[in-house]
Amino acid sequence: MIELALVVCLSADPAKCKDVGLTYASESVTPQQCMMRAIPEVAKWTGEHPNWYVKKWSCRPAGHFAKI
Repeated sequence: MIELALVVCLSADPAKCKDVGLTYASESVTPQQCMMRAIPEVAKWTGEHPNWYVKKWSCRPAGHFAKI
């Protein structure tokens, strides 16, 4: 399973950042498909969390990293 990993920071305090993992429902998503689908997902997350901004993002195997 692949997840879209975001590093997001608080708009009011850019030094406060955290990791957010968005896991794709389909287990057949490849890393390349994840990268192609990332921009709309990042935009959707940003729209739902107006006090945060996405500093960077990547695709990685789901569940292999600790959440902050």
